[in-house]
Amino acid sequence: MSTAARPGSPIRATALLLLGLACALAGASRAATADPPAELSHQVVGGPARHCVRAGDTLLAIAARYGEPLARLLRDNALQAHSPLRPGQCLRIDNPQVVPAGPPDGVLINVPQRMLFLRREGRLEAAWPVAVGRADWPTPLGRFRVAQMRRDPVWHVPPSIQEEMRREGKPVLREVPSGPDNPLGHAWIGLDAVGYGIHGTNAPASIHSFRTHGCIRLDDDHALELLRDVQIGTAVHIVYRTWLLAEWPAGQLWLQANPDPYRRSSPQAELRALRELASREGLQGRIDWALAQRLLRAPQGLAERIDQAGARAGGQPAGP
Repeated sequence: MSTAARPGSPIRATALLLLGLACALAGASRAATADPPAELSHQVVGGPARHCVRAGDTLLAIAARYGEPLARLLRDNALQAHSPLRPGQCLRIDNPQVVPAGPPDGVLINVPQRMLFLRREGRLEAAWPVAVGRADWPTPLGRFRVAQMRRDPVWHVPPSIQEEMRREGKPVLREVPSGPDNPLGHAWIGLDAVGYGIHGTNAPASIHSFRTHGCIRLDDDHALELLRDVQIGTAVHIVYRTWLLAEWPAGQLWLQANPDPYRRSSPQAELRALRELASREGLQGRIDWALAQRLLRAPQGLAERIDQAGARAGGQPAGP
């Protein structure tokens, strides 16, 4: 993972702003098409695990790397937000995620879930948390292709953004070289939607959030792995699914309710859609509907068991 620039670095702050503006302004956003009807998943990843602290780790960065809410990480490890960490200290992680149904090959990104999934010939190769576009600068939805691949990229600042920075009295940068101040981190995977891409970061604590200007931001280690695993032309499918339902082979039913940052749905509409899917799959009588409704009203962004047996056990994830 790249070393983060020192706090308050003006180069880093300006570079992050430029990156956001470029992702938002360079090229027109591809119009989103409606997502297909919800499908039943049969795969849940994550769950109980351990993370052993490395030098430089912070609680926020650890939570972001695993896609687990910071409050849950603190609760499960009896820690406070400012508790000191020591190298070698092991923390309990609990981050179950429903894998959305999707194409058998390529990259699938679910914006509300803030997760990226890589499949090859129907097999799940990777599942990583990402940061995606905030509400006023949304990540474009639809089907795309990988169009560019760069290791240790140099960020070339578009002339229009240079002019804007000049007008606002900010330092004008024509390019940001590769290194610790580069907001792209060590990898850039550009899409055929001009100006948008998947990239690393020098701010690992920003992962698993809605805070980019449209691009998809990965932990730098994960971005380097993805750069090795894709090629020009690899399909990238970006969807918007605020809830996901999975049936585990042992009979467990998992519901994942995700935030709705772009306000495309409502808990009532989600509940109706969940009932329709459950009816099609013959699952109505196995679901604790009161629990399902509570989860949809207060989305946590993690998978929870909603089958009757799981509800009797308190509705807590037991691990896939």
